[in-house]
Amino acid sequence: MANKMWKRDVFSNDLAVPAMVAILQLTLQMVFHGNYGYFRDELYFIACSDHLDLGYVDHPPLAIAILWVNRLVLGDSLYAMRFLPSVAGATVVLLAALTARKLGGGKFAQGLASFSIVAAPGLFGHAQLFSLNSFDVLFWAIASYIVVCLLTDDRPTSWLSFGLVVGLGLLNKYSMALLVIGLCVGLLLTPERRQFVNRWFWLGGAVATAVFLPHVIWEIAHGFPSLEFMRNASMDKNVHLGAINFLAGQLQNMNYFNAPLWIGGIYFFYRYHEGRYRALAWIYPVVFLIMVLGNGKVYYMSSIYPLYLAGGAVLFEQLVRERSRRWLKPACVSSLLFSAAISLPFALPFLTVDHFIQYQRLLGITPRADEKFGVAELPQYLSDQFGWKEMVDTVASVYKKLTSEEQAQCVVYARNYGQAAAIDFFGKEHGLPDAICAHNNYWLWGPGQRTGNIAIIIGWNDRLEENLVDLHRYYEYVELAARTTSRYCMPIEKGRLIFVCKGMNTTFQKIWPKERFYI
Repeated sequence: MANKMWKRDVFSNDLAVPAMVAILQLTLQMVFHGNYGYFRDELYFIACSDHLDLGYVDHPPLAIAILWVNRLVLGDSLYAMRFLPSVAGATVVLLAALTARKLGGGKFAQGLASFSIVAAPGLFGHAQLFSLNSFDVLFWAIASYIVVCLLTDDRPTSWLSFGLVVGLGLLNKYSMALLVIGLCVGLLLTPERRQFVNRWFWLGGAVATAVFLPHVIWEIAHGFPSLEFMRNASMDKNVHLGAINFLAGQLQNMNYFNAPLWIGGIYFFYRYHEGRYRALAWIYPVVFLIMVLGNGKVYYMSSIYPLYLAGGAVLFEQLVRERSRRWLKPACVSSLLFSAAISLPFALPFLTVDHFIQYQRLLGITPRADEKFGVAELPQYLSDQFGWKEMVDTVASVYKKLTSEEQAQCVVYARNYGQAAAIDFFGKEHGLPDAICAHNNYWLWGPGQRTGNIAIIIGWNDRLEENLVDLHRYYEYVELAARTTSRYCMPIEKGRLIFVCKGMNTTFQKIWPKERFYI
């Protein structure tokens, strides 16, 4: 019965427009997947997929397993590794329409819900890169759709499906837990608290726990490294925004013209259908509060919006049914189309970098810093796609000046997982050894077998004296060999000093325990 209902929903003529919107988004993204470079985290995820495990310091294992299969089938090109995230994004477009349909929305509401996803640069952009976020949005959208179906049709057995999706979502990204927390608070504050005495609710929780349990066991075995990582990131890396700035970031990230829809979606769930969906209205303020108190980044909340955009689309359709208000339909669609066109260069890399910078300045937009490392001409998610190959080429030029005996002993030490992953990925063509690094999961992978008596070491920063003092603690001979250059990379990666170091007074194996750097 459930399969028949799903097929009827998916293949309904009502979904013709959402299907076209989804195909348009997928096509646009696939055409421009290769325009810039590999994103820092994409390189790191490739490295992680070479070390398959049940967990990693800074993320659960599911996305890495997906990438491993993807690389096995399609290869390592940008087009290959970004294909599935774009498919996930197109699926979210359809799920928004299906959610609107389940809430009682007609063709216009379904079309509006789907188009609002594409018009949101935060959602469009997540589907452009391989990241945990692209699949996180998908899992939230599926789980939200299941809950809407459950509340609409009063089908408590759907908690089993919800539990499965939540378990998989947690294996992708821990933020899936926030949906569960927000939903539980909403159920407690509404008559739907009756779900807590339903055995299917708890069976669904058992399914989620069983799916997520292998990663929990991994965390226990490794001393809960992810908790240390999240605490350090919240305190020492993420920029503290406060509630007002965090909300302003939401408005920008989702497109200002989408704000009436998702805010209307919260209102719709709270007031309409005799309070049947009121529990869903509480999810937003609960998650928002947790994000602000936890010093989360603006984009961390992106996954919550497909649900509210769908609800807002249904509310809007109901409000414009009267003949006197029908002019609002073309006005709404036109404004979304106009604003989507303006924001598209921020989500889709179809402009050259120089043209993007000019366009950004024309709009009077200054890149926002999500982390305490600052930004320059480009937003961080763009800057982190530049400079990696140039850095590796520079390291390789230093490596090739060593004698063959020195190369056989040489260690390449990187300061963060982006540098290390770039060396591992791009360095193969130069014959570089795999990098060692104490940052996040690279620390768990260890220092390897080479002692470090001969080493190429990337400096902490661009200040020569500080690096010399640090390196001379361990090495008799330290020579500045090169300096990285890249105009568009993140400021912290500009002008990195590269040293050749010889005569180590200890070994990397001995100092490794105190080198750990989780953030």
